[in-house]
Amino acid sequence: MTSPAVTVLMSCYNASQYLAEAVESVLRQTYQDWEFVVVDDGSSDSTLDIINQFAARDPRIVVVAKSNTGLADSLNIGMDVARGRWIARLDADDY
Repeated sequence: MTSPAVTVLMSCYNASQYLAEAVESVLRQTYQDWEFVVVDDGSSDSTLDIINQFAARDPRIVVVAKSNTGLADSLNIGMDVARGRWIARLDADDY
């Protein structure tokens, strides 16, 4: 499997209110050489379910579920998983 040029990296914590719109904004991009690493930082709402639903539809979405340790730790874990040459950051409430 070849590595994508770009890894879009997002960490989420109880972000179900905005998450679908943020994920859809990545899926609508015309540039296609990317993977989307989404780290769920121990959410207690439906965040992980939403992420998993998107990942089931698009194999470029990589889900990391972990206990809550904060944004910096979650992004570091996401960067360890990332395969892209470039990292593009996106917050769960961005679109």
